[in-house]
Amino acid sequence: MSSPENPATHPENRALGRQKLSPRRRQCLLKGCEQRFHPRQARQRYCSEDCRKAARKWSRWKAQQRYRDTAVGKEKRNGQSRRYRKRVKNRKPAETEAVEDAARVITSEEFFRTFVRPAGLLRKIHAAAAKPFTTFLFTQLPARGGTSPRAGTALERGA
Repeated sequence: MSSPENPATHPENRALGRQKLSPRRRQCLLKGCEQRFHPRQARQRYCSEDCRKAARKWSRWKAQQRYRDTAVGKEKRNGQSRRYRKRVKNRKPAETEAVEDAARVITSEEFFRTFVRPAGLLRKIHAAAAKPFTTFLFTQLPARGGTSPRAGTALERGA
């Protein structure tokens, strides 16, 4: 038995053996992306996970369209539409709230009362206090334009 001229076991031939090759750059197959990328696997068609999801979504949509073009698909879709129209027809109309009372109008007196202190607090104030009465009434009320020459000053000057 004769030996082959270049046996695979020969050290020189082993060094020249096939190296593991990575796939070359390719274009993403998703319409609109078409970005060039290095695939990690030989059969990788899309550049990212987002492109893969978008392609899967489009594929499902396209399959649905093909199914609806068949006679069975049209029949089922027409049945769905019929049942939906029946449901809409049988829905109870939304009841509108009837407003019989007139809208409540807040007068200027009612608005003013929200800023006045309660009477219980006013009783605790000593009569001998040198501060004017309006100072106690309007301490929490912010000064408005035109109320006084300086912001925050009391309206009444005497006791």
